Amino acid sequence: MTLLGPPHGGKSEPDVPRAPVHGLVLAAGRGSRFGGGKLHARYHGRPLLSYALSVVQTACERGLLDGGHAVIDRRDGLAMRLVHATTLHPIFNDAPDEGISRSLHLGLAALEAAPRVAAALVFLGDQPQVRLDVIEELLAAWRGRDAVVRPRYSSQPDGPGHPVLLPRSVWPRAAQLKGDSGFSALLGRDSTETVLVDVSGDNPDVDTPADLQRLEGYSR
Repeated sequence: MTLLGPPHGGKSEPDVPRAPVHGLVLAAGRGSRFGGGKLHARYHGRPLLSYALSVVQTACERGLLDGGHAVIDRRDGLAMRLVHATTLHPIFNDAPDEGISRSLHLGLAALEAAPRVAAALVFLGDQPQVRLDVIEELLAAWRGRDAVVRPRYSSQPDGPGHPVLLPRSVWPRAAQLKGDSGFSALLGRDSTETVLVDVSGDNPDVDTPADLQRLEGYSR
């Protein structure tokens, strides 16, 4: 793991008390580029969405995360069943056509009601290859900082890596987001508020059926 910029001005990191972090899966989109129903599509025999939910569930069971939530369309019965099969809590987006910014705003607003939650680790529901070791490295890099932390994958170093950790201090800025813009639009890649953590591999998202077919082929 390599970080951009030394913590605490280059001094050794102090013993920082553990602060609660919750996972937040954004999964209300309809997948228009996919032709609809993207998160229902099968990846190795399972719905695409189930992978992001499972990794958050496992991270909670292993004590890496202190809770999990998923923003879903209330009318999406399959997503509802998948969330209820885990310990994650559903957050309902009644206007998914407003883009991912709407889901992000709703998810962070729900977490704000829990005053002890110090940060949200945001996952995308269409990324089935997210890994636990990446979650561990992001959390380790964040402890003792008040910064946005995201991975930089070796296979796609110029891409905006996910999941991305958002400390509570930046949550109010979600109100500024519109459409399919995330926090990258506010902070920028080279922002001093963002810590990049170099990790191996990749974590591709699925936008089209061709993306899913390609991903199936690469992972065999």
